[in-house]
Amino acid sequence: MASTIIKNTKIVNEGKIIEGDILIKDQRIEKFGGIINHPHTKEINGEGKYLLPGVIDDQVHFREPGLTHKANIHTESCAAVAGGTTSFMEMPNTKPAALTQELLEEKYQIAANSSPANYSFFMGTSNENTDEVLKTNEKKNQICGIKIFMGSSTGNMLVDNVLTLDKVFKESEVLIATHCEDERIIKANLEKIKASRSQLTIADHPIIRDTDACFESSFFAVQLAKKYNTRLHILHISTAKELQLFSNMLPLNEKRITSEVCVHHLHFTADDYAKLGNKIKCNPAIKSSENKIALWEALLDDRLDIIATDHAPHTIQEKEEAYEHAHAGLPLVQHSLQLMLYYHQQGKISIEKIAEKMSHAPATCFQIAERGYIRESYFADLVMVDLNKPETVKKENLRYKCGWSPLEGFTMPASIDKTFVNGDVVFENGTVYSEKRGMRLQFNRN
Repeated sequence: MASTIIKNTKIVNEGKIIEGDILIKDQRIEKFGGIINHPHTKEINGEGKYLLPGVIDDQVHFREPGLTHKANIHTESCAAVAGGTTSFMEMPNTKPAALTQELLEEKYQIAANSSPANYSFFMGTSNENTDEVLKTNEKKNQICGIKIFMGSSTGNMLVDNVLTLDKVFKESEVLIATHCEDERIIKANLEKIKASRSQLTIADHPIIRDTDACFESSFFAVQLAKKYNTRLHILHISTAKELQLFSNMLPLNEKRITSEVCVHHLHFTADDYAKLGNKIKCNPAIKSSENKIALWEALLDDRLDIIATDHAPHTIQEKEEAYEHAHAGLPLVQHSLQLMLYYHQQGKISIEKIAEKMSHAPATCFQIAERGYIRESYFADLVMVDLNKPETVKKENLRYKCGWSPLEGFTMPASIDKTFVNGDVVFENGTVYSEKRGMRLQFNRN
């Protein structure tokens, strides 16, 4: 690969913005800052634009294998790089679910052959596969973590056996990521509403999957983690009540319990069901506005550590079914960075904080090797953004296989100019170079 210099750009990194150049050589950042001159290099003009470390999304569902009528690793990773996401961590609830080491490695092989973004995959947990899950300890520098659905899930991935949970939390040497909703509370809420009327609507969703369902499950996960000093990461926090479980008293690299908030919980509220209906049906549910306000406060004061998407595409037909049968999940990975840049221009969050929560923090939280920061010798995973070039979300510019977005019609004030993965341009001028291939993420774990 030829050397490349990005000239005269505003480099956003580790809480600072500096103007200067970046030299990329052999997939990595050779040098950055100030004026750099180097012979035999390709030059890219970054004047007037900002350069951030590539987004690392720690929670996506790309649906392959088995659910490829909705999406696949190739289509969704192309959407990811078009949105500035250079690395993703994908969930195990595919078909078949990634409940054995062999099935997990098959997903890595699919990504190696099809993904322009860097990739990692979570090992899945069921009530019956504890021994198989714990084999992940032997691969702790090659796999992002173990996923446990401590609430409703697809197929046989709901883990509600206390003995299973206790053993995995006690013996895992890798990060455990949890979806926390209490199935008993959800079922009780559902039965209560059904006793009063036969027809349910999307407005019932945050009542059925309510604050207590989230809190009780998250509280249980935290108790288990504290009992065994487990490395726990709770995904998609959606309620103000859960925030009491998290602290900003330690630097991120010293935390044993961390948390994530998703862009849809920072953007939508229950008021949006009236307009968007099942398009914003997701688990955990989008809730009332006071939760959104509290989530923003916790994100900015570092009780919440990471911004992600929980990108979960379904066909529009699956979303248009009656509420109880409509599938839960939103396609979001193409626009997560642009949406946060919208809030930057609204004065809600600094661009330095966006880089922290979408790039630095995922790398630190998961102990990803040589990514997530703009540092010399690190892989050159970068995204160049133009804050002065608006872009409206339309069906015609969506790259998801499902072909729709809950953000359609929304004008983003900024656009993605270029995305670099391992020093290679994989997106520019509206074009994804879909033949490019990313790398398997590696982790630095003792």
